[in-house]
Amino acid sequence: MAKIGFIGMGNMGYAMLKGVLHHFEPSEIIFTDVNEDRMEAVAQETGVSYAFSNAECANKAKYIVLAIKPQFYPQVLKNIQNVVREDQVVISIAPGIAIDTIKMTLGSDARIVRAMPNTPALVGEGMTGVCYEDGMLTVTEIEFIETFFASFGKMRKVDEKLLSAITCVSGSSPAYVFMFIEALADSGVKYGLARKEAYEFAAQTVLGAAKLMLETGEHPGVLKDQVCSPAGTTIAGVAALEEYGLRNAVLKATDACYAKAEGFKVN
Repeated sequence: MAKIGFIGMGNMGYAMLKGVLHHFEPSEIIFTDVNEDRMEAVAQETGVSYAFSNAECANKAKYIVLAIKPQFYPQVLKNIQNVVREDQVVISIAPGIAIDTIKMTLGSDARIVRAMPNTPALVGEGMTGVCYEDGMLTVTEIEFIETFFASFGKMRKVDEKLLSAITCVSGSSPAYVFMFIEALADSGVKYGLARKEAYEFAAQTVLGAAKLMLETGEHPGVLKDQVCSPAGTTIAGVAALEEYGLRNAVLKATDACYAKAEGFKVN
Protein backbone atom coordinates (compact mmCIF):
# COMPACT_ATOMS: atom_id res chain seq x y z
CA MET A 1 0.00 0.00 0.00
CA ALA A 2 1.31 3.44 -0.93
CA LYS A 3 1.54 6.24 1.61
CA ILE A 4 0.36 9.02 -0.74
CA GLY A 5 -2.11 8.85 -3.62
CA PHE A 6 -2.56 11.83 -5.94
CA ILE A 7 -5.83 12.01 -7.85
CA GLY A 8 -5.03 14.48 -10.62
CA MET A 9 -1.65 15.36 -12.07
CA GLY A 10 -2.15 18.86 -13.41
CA ASN A 11 0.08 21.82 -12.58
CA MET A 12 -0.59 21.76 -8.83
CA GLY A 13 -0.55 17.99 -8.46
CA TYR A 14 2.72 17.80 -10.35
CA ALA A 15 4.26 20.61 -8.29
CA MET A 16 3.38 18.81 -5.05
CA LEU A 17 4.59 15.48 -6.39
CA LYS A 18 7.98 16.95 -7.27
CA GLY A 19 8.24 18.37 -3.76
CA VAL A 20 7.33 15.22 -1.85
CA LEU A 21 9.80 13.18 -3.88
CA HIS A 22 12.53 14.96 -1.89
CA HIS A 23 11.21 13.27 1.27
CA PHE A 24 9.45 10.10 0.11
CA GLU A 25 10.48 7.27 -2.17
CA PRO A 26 8.65 6.78 -5.50
CA SER A 27 7.45 3.42 -4.17
CA GLU A 28 5.54 5.25 -1.40
CA ILE A 29 3.50 7.24 -3.92
CA ILE A 30 0.84 6.44 -6.51
CA PHE A 31 -1.14 8.76 -8.78
CA THR A 32 -3.79 8.83 -11.45
CA ASP A 33 -4.98 11.26 -14.10
CA VAL A 34 -7.60 11.32 -16.83
CA ASN A 35 -4.87 11.65 -19.47
CA GLU A 36 -3.00 8.38 -20.02
CA ASP A 37 -0.22 10.07 -21.99
CA ARG A 38 0.30 12.40 -19.04
CA MET A 39 0.48 9.44 -16.65
CA GLU A 40 3.06 7.69 -18.81
CA ALA A 41 5.20 10.82 -19.04
CA VAL A 42 5.11 11.54 -15.29
CA ALA A 43 5.78 7.90 -14.43
CA GLN A 44 8.81 7.77 -16.73
CA GLU A 45 10.18 11.03 -15.32
CA THR A 46 9.65 10.29 -11.63
CA GLY A 47 9.51 6.51 -11.26
CA VAL A 48 6.14 6.80 -9.51
CA SER A 49 3.53 4.20 -10.45
CA TYR A 50 0.06 5.15 -11.59
CA ALA A 51 -3.42 3.69 -11.18
CA PHE A 52 -5.97 3.43 -13.95
CA SER A 53 -8.90 4.82 -11.94
CA ASN A 54 -9.67 7.20 -9.10
CA ALA A 55 -11.07 4.34 -7.01
CA GLU A 56 -7.93 2.22 -7.50
CA CYS A 57 -5.67 5.12 -6.53
CA ALA A 58 -7.74 5.90 -3.42
CA ASN A 59 -7.85 2.26 -2.40
CA LYS A 60 -4.06 1.94 -2.50
CA ALA A 61 -3.05 4.99 -0.44
CA LYS A 62 -3.17 6.07 3.20
CA TYR A 63 -3.34 9.77 2.30
CA ILE A 64 -5.52 10.64 -0.71
CA VAL A 65 -4.69 14.01 -2.30
CA LEU A 66 -7.50 15.45 -4.42
CA ALA A 67 -5.39 17.54 -6.81
CA ILE A 68 -8.26 18.39 -9.15
CA LYS A 69 -10.23 21.49 -10.07
CA PRO A 70 -13.39 22.25 -8.06
CA GLN A 71 -15.73 21.52 -10.97
CA PHE A 72 -14.55 17.90 -11.05
CA TYR A 73 -15.23 17.21 -7.37
CA PRO A 74 -18.78 15.84 -7.77
CA GLN A 75 -17.61 13.13 -10.16
CA VAL A 76 -14.40 12.25 -8.32
CA LEU A 77 -16.02 12.13 -4.89
CA LYS A 78 -18.64 9.73 -6.24
CA ASN A 79 -15.84 7.61 -7.74
CA ILE A 80 -14.20 7.14 -4.35
CA GLN A 81 -17.10 7.36 -1.88
CA ASN A 82 -17.34 3.57 -1.48
CA VAL A 83 -13.56 3.16 -1.27
CA VAL A 84 -12.45 5.62 1.42
CA ARG A 85 -11.87 3.91 4.77
CA GLU A 86 -11.81 5.27 8.32
CA ASP A 87 -8.03 4.84 8.56
CA GLN A 88 -7.42 7.06 5.52
CA VAL A 89 -7.03 10.84 5.33
CA VAL A 90 -8.35 12.83 2.37
CA ILE A 91 -6.45 16.02 1.49
CA SER A 92 -8.43 18.53 -0.57
CA ILE A 93 -6.80 21.51 -2.29
CA ALA A 94 -9.90 22.91 -4.01
CA PRO A 95 -10.87 26.52 -3.30
CA GLY A 96 -14.30 27.12 -1.85
CA ILE A 97 -15.30 23.51 -1.15
CA ALA A 98 -15.80 23.11 2.59
CA ILE A 99 -14.89 20.08 4.66
CA ASP A 100 -18.57 19.56 5.56
CA THR A 101 -19.49 19.65 1.87
CA ILE A 102 -17.01 16.88 1.08
CA LYS A 103 -18.35 14.84 3.99
CA MET A 104 -21.82 14.98 2.46
CA THR A 105 -20.55 12.57 -0.20
CA LEU A 106 -17.78 10.66 1.60
CA GLY A 107 -19.65 10.33 4.90
CA SER A 108 -19.59 12.11 8.24
CA ASP A 109 -16.76 9.89 9.51
CA ALA A 110 -14.42 10.81 6.63
CA ARG A 111 -11.30 12.60 7.84
CA ILE A 112 -10.64 15.61 5.65
CA VAL A 113 -7.70 18.01 5.54
CA ARG A 114 -8.22 21.15 3.45
CA ALA A 115 -5.28 23.07 2.07
CA MET A 116 -4.45 25.89 -0.32
CA PRO A 117 -0.96 25.48 -1.80
CA ASN A 118 0.54 27.40 -4.73
CA THR A 119 2.65 26.59 -7.77
CA PRO A 120 6.03 27.78 -6.39
CA ALA A 121 5.88 24.38 -4.67
CA LEU A 122 7.49 23.16 -7.89
CA VAL A 123 10.79 24.76 -6.80
CA GLY A 124 10.38 24.13 -3.08
CA GLU A 125 9.11 27.64 -2.30
CA GLY A 126 5.40 27.01 -1.94
CA MET A 127 3.18 28.56 0.73
CA THR A 128 0.25 26.50 2.00
CA GLY A 129 -2.59 27.21 4.36
CA VAL A 130 -3.81 23.99 6.03
CA CYS A 131 -6.85 23.27 8.17
CA TYR A 132 -8.35 20.22 9.85
CA GLU A 133 -10.59 19.51 12.80
CA ASP A 134 -8.82 19.39 16.17
CA GLY A 135 -8.66 15.87 17.54
CA MET A 136 -9.34 14.30 14.15
CA LEU A 137 -5.77 13.22 13.39
CA THR A 138 -3.31 11.19 15.41
CA VAL A 139 0.05 12.64 16.38
CA THR A 140 1.70 10.54 13.67
CA GLU A 141 -0.77 11.79 11.06
CA ILE A 142 -0.24 15.42 12.07
CA GLU A 143 3.51 14.91 11.73
CA PHE A 144 2.97 13.45 8.27
CA ILE A 145 0.76 16.39 7.19
CA GLU A 146 3.43 18.85 8.35
CA THR A 147 6.19 16.90 6.57
CA PHE A 148 4.11 16.60 3.42
CA PHE A 149 3.42 20.31 3.02
CA ALA A 150 6.86 21.39 4.27
CA SER A 151 8.44 19.21 1.58
CA PHE A 152 7.61 21.85 -1.02
CA GLY A 153 7.76 25.07 0.97
CA LYS A 154 6.20 26.57 4.09
CA MET A 155 2.86 25.79 5.70
CA ARG A 156 0.68 27.36 8.34
CA LYS A 157 -2.35 25.83 10.07
CA VAL A 158 -5.33 28.18 9.79
CA ASP A 159 -9.05 28.30 10.43
CA GLU A 160 -11.05 26.95 7.49
CA LYS A 161 -12.97 30.20 7.11
CA LEU A 162 -9.69 31.90 6.08
CA LEU A 163 -8.87 29.59 3.16
CA SER A 164 -10.61 31.76 0.56
CA ALA A 165 -8.59 34.74 1.79
CA ILE A 166 -5.44 32.63 1.47
CA THR A 167 -6.50 31.74 -2.07
CA CYS A 168 -6.41 35.48 -2.82
CA VAL A 169 -3.12 36.27 -1.09
CA SER A 170 -1.19 33.11 -1.91
CA GLY A 171 -2.98 30.46 -3.97
CA SER A 172 -3.82 32.55 -7.04
CA SER A 173 -1.42 35.45 -6.61
CA PRO A 174 1.66 33.92 -8.29
CA ALA A 175 -0.15 34.75 -11.55
CA TYR A 176 -0.34 38.41 -10.50
CA VAL A 177 3.35 38.41 -9.57
CA PHE A 178 4.27 36.94 -12.95
CA MET A 179 2.25 39.69 -14.64
CA PHE A 180 4.14 42.29 -12.60
CA ILE A 181 7.49 40.73 -13.54
CA GLU A 182 6.46 40.67 -17.19
CA ALA A 183 5.46 44.34 -17.05
CA LEU A 184 8.75 45.30 -15.37
CA ALA A 185 10.67 43.37 -18.02
CA ASP A 186 8.70 45.08 -20.79
CA SER A 187 9.78 48.43 -19.38
CA GLY A 188 13.41 47.31 -19.53
CA VAL A 189 13.04 46.17 -23.13
CA LYS A 190 11.37 49.48 -23.94
CA TYR A 191 14.53 51.28 -22.87
CA GLY A 192 17.08 48.96 -24.43
CA LEU A 193 17.55 45.81 -22.33
CA ALA A 194 17.52 42.43 -24.07
CA ARG A 195 14.42 40.43 -23.23
CA LYS A 196 16.30 37.66 -21.41
CA GLU A 197 18.25 40.15 -19.31
CA ALA A 198 15.11 42.12 -18.51
CA TYR A 199 13.35 39.02 -17.18
CA GLU A 200 16.39 38.13 -15.07
CA PHE A 201 16.67 41.60 -13.54
CA ALA A 202 12.93 41.80 -12.83
CA ALA A 203 12.54 38.30 -11.40
CA GLN A 204 15.64 38.46 -9.20
CA THR A 205 14.49 41.84 -7.87
CA VAL A 206 11.09 40.43 -6.89
CA LEU A 207 12.78 37.41 -5.29
CA GLY A 208 15.26 39.58 -3.41
CA ALA A 209 12.63 42.05 -2.22
CA ALA A 210 10.47 39.23 -0.85
CA LYS A 211 13.42 37.62 0.90
CA LEU A 212 14.48 40.96 2.39
CA MET A 213 11.03 41.47 3.89
CA LEU A 214 10.76 37.93 5.27
CA GLU A 215 14.24 37.88 6.78
CA THR A 216 14.20 41.38 8.28
CA GLY A 217 10.59 41.25 9.47
CA GLU A 218 10.20 44.88 8.46
CA HIS A 219 6.85 46.28 7.34
CA PRO A 220 6.74 46.52 3.53
CA GLY A 221 5.98 50.23 3.81
CA VAL A 222 9.20 50.77 5.78
CA LEU A 223 11.24 48.91 3.17
CA LYS A 224 9.56 50.89 0.41
CA ASP A 225 10.44 54.14 2.15
CA GLN A 226 14.08 53.05 2.40
CA VAL A 227 14.30 52.94 -1.40
CA CYS A 228 12.58 56.30 -1.90
CA SER A 229 15.12 59.12 -1.74
CA PRO A 230 13.71 62.67 -1.60
CA ALA A 231 12.97 63.94 -5.11
CA GLY A 232 14.49 60.76 -6.51
CA THR A 233 13.63 58.29 -9.26
CA THR A 234 11.90 55.75 -7.03
CA ILE A 235 9.41 58.14 -5.41
CA ALA A 236 8.53 59.40 -8.88
CA GLY A 237 7.72 55.82 -9.91
CA VAL A 238 5.78 55.18 -6.68
CA ALA A 239 3.72 58.32 -7.28
CA ALA A 240 2.87 57.08 -10.77
CA LEU A 241 1.82 53.66 -9.41
CA GLU A 242 -0.47 55.40 -6.93
CA GLU A 243 -1.88 57.67 -9.64
CA TYR A 244 -2.70 54.76 -11.93
CA GLY A 245 -4.16 52.61 -9.17
CA LEU A 246 -1.80 49.72 -8.45
CA ARG A 247 -3.24 49.11 -4.98
CA ASN A 248 -6.82 49.37 -6.18
CA ALA A 249 -6.15 46.99 -9.07
CA VAL A 250 -4.71 44.40 -6.68
CA LEU A 251 -7.67 44.76 -4.31
CA LYS A 252 -10.12 44.40 -7.19
CA ALA A 253 -8.29 41.30 -8.42
CA THR A 254 -8.46 39.68 -4.99
CA ASP A 255 -12.14 40.63 -4.64
CA ALA A 256 -12.84 38.75 -7.89
CA CYS A 257 -10.71 35.82 -6.74
CA TYR A 258 -12.49 35.63 -3.37
CA ALA A 259 -15.93 35.77 -4.94
CA LYS A 260 -15.04 32.97 -7.34
CA ALA A 261 -13.57 30.81 -4.56
CA GLU A 262 -16.66 31.26 -2.40
CA GLY A 263 -18.92 30.43 -5.34
CA PHE A 264 -17.72 26.87 -5.96
CA LYS A 265 -20.21 24.21 -4.86
CA VAL A 266 -20.41 20.42 -4.96
CA ASN A 267 -23.85 19.22 -5.97
